[in-house]
Amino acid sequence: MTEAVFRESTAEPRIQSLPLAHLSLELGHLYMEDFEAGPERLGEHFAEVRIWADAARASVARRSKRPRVSTCFLIDDYFTRFSTPAELIPLVLKEAEKAGLVIDYLARESACAVADRIELAESVMHRLVESPPPGSYGSRPPVSLTGWLANGQRSPSMSRSALGEVKGWQPPSETAARNHSVFMDVELWSEKDGRRLWSCPFLAAVWQLARLGLLRHLGEPVLVPRPWQGQDFPNDWDRLAPLLKLTDTKAPFSAYRTCTLMPNRFLAVEDAVRLILDQTDVDAGALQQVAARSAAEGMPVPAAVAQRATYVFYEEP
Repeated sequence: MTEAVFRESTAEPRIQSLPLAHLSLELGHLYMEDFEAGPERLGEHFAEVRIWADAARASVARRSKRPRVSTCFLIDDYFTRFSTPAELIPLVLKEAEKAGLVIDYLARESACAVADRIELAESVMHRLVESPPPGSYGSRPPVSLTGWLANGQRSPSMSRSALGEVKGWQPPSETAARNHSVFMDVELWSEKDGRRLWSCPFLAAVWQLARLGLLRHLGEPVLVPRPWQGQDFPNDWDRLAPLLKLTDTKAPFSAYRTCTLMPNRFLAVEDAVRLILDQTDVDAGALQQVAARSAAEGMPVPAAVAQRATYVFYEEP
């Protein structure tokens, strides 16, 4: 006799595949103070970015005869809101064009927290898998309670003698250290006025996962680009689509790899992003799809998701 196994159809949702470019090239991820500095600041940014954007395209062209490269730009409307989409977006597009750049996709940073009523940041938080330091025994509260994620063992709490001397101090240690530790402890969120405020590194990690085509909700893609029909941009950020496709490019938004071009003051933030990606249990089905398709094109991706993200940090004046 054969033994039949029954499963609910909803128990294992089908993972929908995404079209993928070879490279997602981010042309900017600026704060509101950068926009407040005026068109000159934006012009300087894009002029510097143009140099490295050309180099990134050349690198992809060296490995593919028909490279698919899409560009994107992320506007911070989560931590502070400056001006309106109707005023700000045309300014960004104009300054990019003056530098010889085209922005294919434009996203709102708030969409990395919630997009189309889907709690993206919350869902990624539930996929965090902390890397337990050697010899740990579960005394540290989990990241889901503390909101802090580390790459190793924190220094234990110290006691003091009657004379005020610290007893038994131990340094923090990196779990995968080479010779010496580079210890990091990253705040993923804070609580403000009774609501959770996600940190910039955590939202940037969600953004990287979206650009790498690795985010799903019940098997369905999230942050799907909506075409812009050339109409006026709205006066309210909440009326702007989470992710807009601004051009007729055939290169998809998501890609096998990402390259982010930004000022060097973002270096610490992006180090934290890589730590978060290293400890995120990414959807296995999405990972398998990307690995199979990239290998078939002769451009296999690294097994570690964080290694698929590259950066260029330029020096600001």
